Amino acid sequence: MQAAEIYRRASADFAARVHLAEGRWGAPTPCPEWDTRALVNHLVNEERWTPPLLGGATIEEVGDRFDGGLLGADPIATFDEAAAAALAAVEAVDPEQPVHLSFGDRPAREYVTQLAADHLVHAWDLARALGEDEKLDAGAVDAVLAWFGPTQGLYREIGVIGPETPVGADASAQDRLLAMFGRTP
Repeated sequence: MQAAEIYRRASADFAARVHLAEGRWGAPTPCPEWDTRALVNHLVNEERWTPPLLGGATIEEVGDRFDGGLLGADPIATFDEAAAAALAAVEAVDPEQPVHLSFGDRPAREYVTQLAADHLVHAWDLARALGEDEKLDAGAVDAVLAWFGPTQGLYREIGVIGPETPVGADASAQDRLLAMFGRTP
């Protein structure tokens, strides 16, 4: 599966949960430092970064313009607008184009897959926080799991994910992926 398709599916999973969050913006999430509003703000922040980074900008060029609270009075509309802009950038980029990330240049397909993974895992976080269906897109789960297995060491090394949690040998692909990201499915 191409990175843009993985991203499209993972973004749709997260968006479906965002649209269920109205009136529950203060619900605690599995991410101890974030309630649902902060979690959605985190993804909007990522989505705001996506077009300039896929357009060739560096971290320094983007700077701090997307820091802070981005959701405003209508978090769902803000999310929808940011998600649409990010998806358009993902669909337009050459997958081999270099993207300037904080830990070095990577092909766009790597960055897009990283974004997809974050959307997918946080879709589960948001579902858990809201008491909604936690089932994720199975194709996206399989694709992210295949990518993340050999890549997870780098992400732990740079401090963007915590330690893996144990799961049984018979755990589903979704549960294995969530455990790799430090979740307790």
